[in-house]
Amino acid sequence: MRKMGLDFGAKTVGVAVSDPLLITAQGIEIVRRKSESKLRQTLARIEELIVEYEVDEIVLGYPKNMNDTEGERVEKTLAFKEMLERRTGLSVQLWDERLTTVAADKAMIEAGIRREERKEHVDRIAAVFILQGYLDYLKNKERFGYNNGEDYL
Repeated sequence: MRKMGLDFGAKTVGVAVSDPLLITAQGIEIVRRKSESKLRQTLARIEELIVEYEVDEIVLGYPKNMNDTEGERVEKTLAFKEMLERRTGLSVQLWDERLTTVAADKAMIEAGIRREERKEHVDRIAAVFILQGYLDYLKNKERFGYNNGEDYL
């Protein structure tokens, strides 16, 4: 089974999945919608990807502010988490996503991707960073015996 990482934004959701051995995360898609409140098709597409990739757990980026406060995006993310859990029946883990978009943008600059093209990829790459952080945490938890992931929220 695999894990799925999601970067939930106002009009897009970046999607990444792990390999079956839970070592690496790969970006697979950006689900786009016309309006922030139109989530039915977004959820349906995520469900299709869950079946296609045999996903058993979802990792959802948790958008805390840099000063560790929670803003409006957190409320929307928590509502999206509840919708995902209801529709899929899967566990949804929240993962601190601070600076993932910055890291994704930096990685694309280093790869030589032009500015105009970066916007097309940033959400998918941010989802990769979210999921890879979680996979690394799981590996270290197993290896070093960490007892929970709350330090990472």
